[in-house]
Amino acid sequence: MSKEVMMQAVIQHEFGRADVLKCEQIPRPSRQEGEVLIKVAYASVNYADLKTRVGGKGEAAFPFTLGLDAAGMVEEASESSVFSPGDRVIAFPKSGSYAQYAIASEALVFKIPDELSFEQAAAMPTVAILSYMLIHEIGRVKASDTVVIHSAGGGVGSMLVQLAKQAGVENVMGTVGSLDKKEYVESLGADAVFTYDTFSEEVLKRTKDQGADVIFDSMAGDVTERSLACLALYGTLVQFGNSSGKAGSFKTSDVHSSCRSVKGFSLGTTRKHAPERLAPAAAKVIDLFAKREVNLSIQQVFDLKNAADAHRLVESRNYEGKILLKVL
Repeated sequence: MSKEVMMQAVIQHEFGRADVLKCEQIPRPSRQEGEVLIKVAYASVNYADLKTRVGGKGEAAFPFTLGLDAAGMVEEASESSVFSPGDRVIAFPKSGSYAQYAIASEALVFKIPDELSFEQAAAMPTVAILSYMLIHEIGRVKASDTVVIHSAGGGVGSMLVQLAKQAGVENVMGTVGSLDKKEYVESLGADAVFTYDTFSEEVLKRTKDQGADVIFDSMAGDVTERSLACLALYGTLVQFGNSSGKAGSFKTSDVHSSCRSVKGFSLGTTRKHAPERLAPAAAKVIDLFAKREVNLSIQQVFDLKNAADAHRLVESRNYEGKILLKVL
């Protein structure tokens, strides 16, 4: 009988503050047919991890491991798989990535080239693939559009600004909680940066009361209402999160007579129900990162055992770009 292989992982036994995240020794997961075992190098900390940690996504089967995405190396794969041991990959693991090893469905694993570092690769799966799909598939931005990107200093916002400019959009506006992040967002390519309190009036002023053609809203709450107030005729509000903790609302009269659209998107829903939609976007962003045409600022890298500190930093919102966990 073979000896059970153990690994370090961040385990959560209850909902609560960052202190509930504990690094423990647990058995290494076993791969099934059609799955890949990955030796994790780095995992990213996403805002969705914080929501899950506090119970913001409903019931959970304890204990569990957080983490939406990871970069690392294939340890095991099926004989018929397109993956082989030693392949460098990014992935969306099925049972968390805050661990030395993770399992992922082959449909949610993507090879990365040697010139792309594990650090930069780990920063990109959730935010870059999501952002690419939002820009090109959901928002369908055009070069002539005026685009507003909320939370432009965060991971997804940082990526949306760059991809919008990379797509040739001439007028990109970002919003931030504090103007301390203004210089950073401008360095990404934003043409103007406002706070959540003033953006609606500023957008109308800068567009001569025409409004924005596409607004990307990950905040919800009051930001949604203020977004509709500065959305152009035939404009599109893309809603893909509620980091404010409150639901946004609108009336049917806000959209039908103005011919405006409200579109929703969830990467989590797409991973679960239509994973095949991710591969084309993943190939595009991996190429953009490898060619250094876009990048993500990495604010800080924490050791796996310090995952609680990483969560506290993300909760503070006092950061720019991405926060990573080093697992190697």
